[in-house]
Amino acid sequence: MNSSPDIEKILELEKMGRELEPSPELRKAARDGVVDYTERFIDSIESIPAFVNERDSSKVLSNLSVSENPEPLKDVLATLEKGLDISGLNPASGGHLGYIPGGGLFYSALGDYWADVTNRYAGIFFAGPGAVRMENSLIRWVAELVGYPSDCVGNLSSGGSIANLSAIVAARDHQKISSEKVKRAVIYASSQAHHCILKAIRISGLTESVIRTIPLDENYRIKPDALETLIAEDLKQNLIPFLVIASAGTTDVGAVDPLESIGKIAKKHNLWYHIDAAYGGFFLLTEHGKQILKGIELSDSVVMDPHKGLFLPYGLGMVLVKNKEALMTSQFYRANYMQDTVGADEEMSPADLSPELTKHFRGLRMWLPLKLLGLKPFRACLEEKIMLTRYFYSEVKKLGFETSPYPDLSVTSYRYVPKKGDANAFNKKLMDEIVNDGRVFISSTTLEGRFMLRLAVLSFRTHLSTINILLDLLREKTKGL
Repeated sequence: MNSSPDIEKILELEKMGRELEPSPELRKAARDGVVDYTERFIDSIESIPAFVNERDSSKVLSNLSVSENPEPLKDVLATLEKGLDISGLNPASGGHLGYIPGGGLFYSALGDYWADVTNRYAGIFFAGPGAVRMENSLIRWVAELVGYPSDCVGNLSSGGSIANLSAIVAARDHQKISSEKVKRAVIYASSQAHHCILKAIRISGLTESVIRTIPLDENYRIKPDALETLIAEDLKQNLIPFLVIASAGTTDVGAVDPLESIGKIAKKHNLWYHIDAAYGGFFLLTEHGKQILKGIELSDSVVMDPHKGLFLPYGLGMVLVKNKEALMTSQFYRANYMQDTVGADEEMSPADLSPELTKHFRGLRMWLPLKLLGLKPFRACLEEKIMLTRYFYSEVKKLGFETSPYPDLSVTSYRYVPKKGDANAFNKKLMDEIVNDGRVFISSTTLEGRFMLRLAVLSFRTHLSTINILLDLLREKTKGL
């Protein structure tokens, strides 16, 4: 026989558990402490290093020591400051010129604060109609920017990797690449495709498919004629060409493939056409971007990362798919315990279009800055980044550096060839010296066996003075060679 609950024990536990809800005084103290720190961080962002080549200070976070009793707020904040913000890369810095910089808009942080405190659920329309409507409205806005039809669907993901995975799975299922067809199925991509594409191919069970590497021209862009030839040859071999992947802004050199020509070939042969525009897609807000990204509207799916081209904090990608049924077929599932939500969907639910069911309200970090700032500063900032990259490209050539082709967007690669010694070793040393200087952070890549330095201009805090710091360092370290 079950005994009656111990009411006194329940009330005792309730009293202890209520400590999870701080008093107004404790909330204010914690909020003031965190805000004071972040205000100091922002106010000093132009003077603190972009990179600190030190790792030991972060060891204070290696061992999580949690006791039964609380720790003083000042001690916790001091641990965070020491463990997080005085070693390694500072991604919020305008001196972050490596990889593809993220953003960190202040209004996005307020959006995340709001979303976290209210704990709005953004997975199912029935439970979070406002959150779902907001996210879907953002998807429709980007779809219009791309040139997709109004009835397309999409999802706000954690980033480009999951967004690309979602698109590739949708392509696989829509093209009916079942297990017995996988070894005959053909995927076409270039050697410049982001590595998350190959990762998505593996995760989606297509590793045994035929992966064709499309030849590139002298600007590291896909050759459409070469793609056409590969498809024709594969059809003769009774293979199943089903997916072609183009890039709108490669990581190595920022190249944009000939999107329109590829789209026409894909349509001719009934291939699913996917474009990875995680880095370059939001340049559509500029006139130059509209021109160089012409043909993006021909794709069946596209990925764009607001945490790149809209300068938002890390953790926000977006996938758009023209064919609603294609994405739903690959993602939709409804469990018995969710039967109450059936019939209540006036809008598509993100949980029906993505792998996620429990979904953070990511949309607010994008919606709030767009509403509070308008598009004008975003467009200006993107145009500035293009011009800064072109400026650097011109000036670094004057210093005697070799460069990759003229930049399509805001990424370029370059290297110095000394009169004596190994060029690769020299440029590796040059990069290390610049990174160790700390004022700017750069990264590298390898192109056809050549160690290349990379410039990636996409932080909203990167301006002409930042680029001139890098140019001065390059001038100083190659002077007299």
